[in-house]
Amino acid sequence: MDWLNELIWGKGIGHSILLMSFVIAAGIQLGKVKIFGVSLGVTFVLFVGIIMGHFGITIDPSVIHFFQEFGLILFVYSVGMQVGPGFFSSFKQGGVTLNMLACGIILLGVVTTVIIHFVTGIPMSTMVGILSGAVTNTPGLGAAQQAYSDMYGVADHTIATGYAVAYPLGVVGIILSTIIIRYAFKVSFQKENEQLEKEEAAHTHGAIPISLIVKNPAVFGKSVGELSTLLEHREFVISRIWRDSDKKIDIVSSSTVLHENDKIFVITTETDAETLKTFIGEEINMERKQWIRMESQFINRRILITKPELNGKRLGDLQLRKLYGINITRVNRAGMDLVARPNLTLQVGDRVNVIGTEASVANVEKVLGNSMKRLNEPNLIAIFVGIGLGIILGSLPIWIPGIPQPLKLGLAGGPLVVSILISRFGYHYKLITYTTQSANFMLREIGITMFLACVGLGAGNGFVETIVNGGYAWIGYGFIITLLPLLIIGFIARKFCKINYFTLMGMIAGSTTDPPALAYSNATAGNDAPSVGYATVYPLSMFLRVVTAQLLILFFA
Repeated sequence: MDWLNELIWGKGIGHSILLMSFVIAAGIQLGKVKIFGVSLGVTFVLFVGIIMGHFGITIDPSVIHFFQEFGLILFVYSVGMQVGPGFFSSFKQGGVTLNMLACGIILLGVVTTVIIHFVTGIPMSTMVGILSGAVTNTPGLGAAQQAYSDMYGVADHTIATGYAVAYPLGVVGIILSTIIIRYAFKVSFQKENEQLEKEEAAHTHGAIPISLIVKNPAVFGKSVGELSTLLEHREFVISRIWRDSDKKIDIVSSSTVLHENDKIFVITTETDAETLKTFIGEEINMERKQWIRMESQFINRRILITKPELNGKRLGDLQLRKLYGINITRVNRAGMDLVARPNLTLQVGDRVNVIGTEASVANVEKVLGNSMKRLNEPNLIAIFVGIGLGIILGSLPIWIPGIPQPLKLGLAGGPLVVSILISRFGYHYKLITYTTQSANFMLREIGITMFLACVGLGAGNGFVETIVNGGYAWIGYGFIITLLPLLIIGFIARKFCKINYFTLMGMIAGSTTDPPALAYSNATAGNDAPSVGYATVYPLSMFLRVVTAQLLILFFA
């Protein structure tokens, strides 16, 4: 039985992989257990690791260190790839207010942490671990651990211990804050839903269809190309025209001439719709399905862009309308419909709405690719190039006057920044950054579970002793760090900024990067407003959580 003893208690590769597999599998299974409707998810991997480490079942420290850092890199890079496309747009369309409120929550959490540090004398390294657990932010934990290791050349296991003891009540405190705000302001779900409907009606920026009848004498006899020149600052595509002269429908080209009482089908934005009505003619009650029913000779199909050579090209450069006699009216990207402007830059994974005859649409399909198989193939080059660049960026020293050690983005911040930039701007350099949602999720979960398992195994030895010898007070400090900033900013958001409650729930969950709180918010709201609020503030919040964790170590540890 020596082989079994070596496998369980040894230090070989087999022992390391077996123990990691057990800790991760057991943690994920236990994480599915819900207490009062709330589960800790993959965070239970950390606690299983702590239990195993407490009983002396662990892995060689150098192996733990490698798996921990590599898992962290995979996790933050996947997060960056996910949030990157919407990172910069999150500052538009009212997102500035939500992001500033989220920054307020983060800043108050940091200030509270510093105050508790000076009042109690608890080392800042431990306090940063408590802060990361209190706001359920694992990348912040990784960034703090690496910053401390870079400064002193040794690890501080109290960082992970503080994280572990603060995390459970952190999840509870985030959800509790939304409940307190709800009852403090006597929130009516019906009124909040009505407010959402009004806001959505006033801020519709996606592509919408309208039908117009040509009534303005100024456009009689003008071509669609001339009309586009006159309205060059407006976003619209004229897709089809119903000729008043012969009562037939045709696909529109730039040379199509408009005449009185012609009917046109237009894709535009809510903000530009009124301008088009004023300039062309009045809107008529002719829905999209009526155009489809009438135009039996035409088909309407959504085609996937899967050919790598199209990545980063402008739609107008393909000259699809001129070559094949079709119209592209909309481009769907990450669930958002965009008006198919000629200067719109295409990306692999876009879905374009094509209208034309069956033969012409089939030809366009060959040009664009439309191969789901090709889209499902992983683009590993962009991933590993990005990780490599992230390591380089994270290793660059940033000297700040008054700080003895240079600031580094580290193995958490560097890959995060690079992945955000590559996923947003990579197509300019012909990099295919598209990754299926399932592949991204798989990479992210593998990374975070590897990281948590290693943190738990490393922190298990001495965990119980730490708690018994005064560490139990850390739970209370963590709860204060969780609840106080959320209630203060939540009050400001409702009282002065008049933020919708459902959106506020999502903003609170996003500022703490807490998926369980988002799940609770979605179930409570019954709509996607919390998800929108979460997605709006999540990218900036994640970035600031990583950076502030390092700054606290550099300034105060």
